[in-house]
Amino acid sequence: MGEFPPDAAAALKAAEALCGPLTLEEISDRRGSAVWKAGGPHGAAGIKLGTGEAAEVTAREASVLDRLPGYAVTVGRFDGGVWYVTPWLVGPSTWDVFRSVRKDAGGRDEALEAAVGLCRAVVDLHEAGWVHGDLQPQHGIHTERGVRLLDFAWSRQVGSTPWRRFDGTMIHLTAPELAARIVDGPQPVDTTQTADVYALAGTLWTCVTGKWPLDYETAGIEADAPVEEKRRAIARRAVPMSTAMPWPALQARLRYVLLAAPDDRPSAAELKVLVEAVDT
Repeated sequence: MGEFPPDAAAALKAAEALCGPLTLEEISDRRGSAVWKAGGPHGAAGIKLGTGEAAEVTAREASVLDRLPGYAVTVGRFDGGVWYVTPWLVGPSTWDVFRSVRKDAGGRDEALEAAVGLCRAVVDLHEAGWVHGDLQPQHGIHTERGVRLLDFAWSRQVGSTPWRRFDGTMIHLTAPELAARIVDGPQPVDTTQTADVYALAGTLWTCVTGKWPLDYETAGIEADAPVEEKRRAIARRAVPMSTAMPWPALQARLRYVLLAAPDDRPSAAELKVLVEAVDT
C-alpha cells in the first residue's frame, strides 16, 4: 500500500466531480494495477491506475466500460500509465451472499436468488455480444438494481480480439478447452462465452463450498505448483472434481456443466434455468 501518485491528480478531480470532497482508501495494488475507493458526500467512486504492462490492460478495460450499457467511466493518462474513474458499485459480492451457506447456517434462499441473479447478468452480457473472460466469486456485485459485473480487463466483443497474447486469468476456473488453447496455441487466444459458462458454474461451486471445484491433491498436484503445471493438467482433464457436496441439489447441476464437453455445455441462459429449478 502506498500514497496516491501525484502525477495522476486528474483522476482525483474526476472522482471529486462525482463524489465531492474526497477521502481515499487503497483497496489493492498488485502487478502494476492499483485500485482506490474514493468517497465523498455525494457518493463513492472507484479509481483504477495501471502502470507498466498493466497500463494497456487498464485502458482496454476502460474501453469496455465505456461501451457497456449501464456503466460510466472517465479515463485519462498520466506519466506512469493510465487511470479510469467509475461509480462505486454498492452491495455484497456473490461470495459474500453465500457466506451463511458455507458456514452451514442457512441462507440458501438468498444464495439461490443471488446465483440466479449472477447467471442473469452473464446472460445479459452474452446477449449483448460480449465475453467476460474472468468470472470469479468476487466479480458479481448484488446492488439494489440487480447484479453488476466487475473486472472487464479480459472482456471482448464477439468477433474482436483486443490483445496480442492471452495467458489465462483465474487458473482454477479456466475451462479445459481454453487451457488447451493457451498451452498449444496459436496466440492470440480468444476467450469464449462457452468458457464463461464453465467459469460461472465454477464460481457458484466455489461460493457454496469455499474451495475450488478441482481436486488437485487427488491428481498429485501440490497446492503451490506453478500455474503452468496446473494449466497443462486442466487442459488434459487430468484433475478430477472435488467430491464435497454440501448442497447436492445445486451442485449436481453445476457438476454437469463443469464436466460437459464444450459443445455440450449449457449456455448461460440454460444454466440460469437449471439453477432456478433447484429446491432449497
